[in-house]
Amino acid sequence: MQQQYGSEQQNLGQNIPQFNRGGHEIFEANEIIQCTINLLDNYTIYRPFVKDQELMGILDRQAAYIRTQYNLTVECFKSGLKPSQETEPYLIPQMKQPVYGIQPQSQPKKPAASQAEINDAAISTLMLNIVKPHASALARSATEVVNPVLRRVLASQSQNFVEMAYELFEYQNVRGYYQLPQLPGQDMHAMLNGFAPSMGGNQGMGMGQAH
Repeated sequence: MQQQYGSEQQNLGQNIPQFNRGGHEIFEANEIIQCTINLLDNYTIYRPFVKDQELMGILDRQAAYIRTQYNLTVECFKSGLKPSQETEPYLIPQMKQPVYGIQPQSQPKKPAASQAEINDAAISTLMLNIVKPHASALARSATEVVNPVLRRVLASQSQNFVEMAYELFEYQNVRGYYQLPQLPGQDMHAMLNGFAPSMGGNQGMGMGQAH
């Protein structure tokens, strides 16, 4: 009986798949996938409040892209293998020149007292406030992932979420929702010229070696 039990255990062990990933990355991937679901759910909640057609286009375009990346991530997370499609870059249709400087606001900002006061400025801010940290979370998660496919998928998605965040910044900036102050010229010049190239590196690594 003991011999039979040992044989069954051995066969059971042979049937357990050997996944090429560590325990910590399972937790990280679960968290980042859940955060992506939350992001998509928030976009669904925001949509009825959007009035401006340009912002509606940004929301729908970003939601569609995020959904494809969610499906791609789930696929390679489950299989550990190369997904059926590549990570496509997120492209901003038309880049705008940033508007620099601070203009006085007609009314000071304050929290909305009711849903009727939720406007496009508030919605675009909410969108930006979840896309920006998601870009950071993707980069952080990628550094914890052993599986090479999943690691590269998360890392490449981080860059694309940076682009989505910039698109939302552009939308807000040209409308005065997100103002962009600059340093005085003298301060800017001092900061920009505060560093010099390194002249060291590997050039001296061989010094002292016998020839």
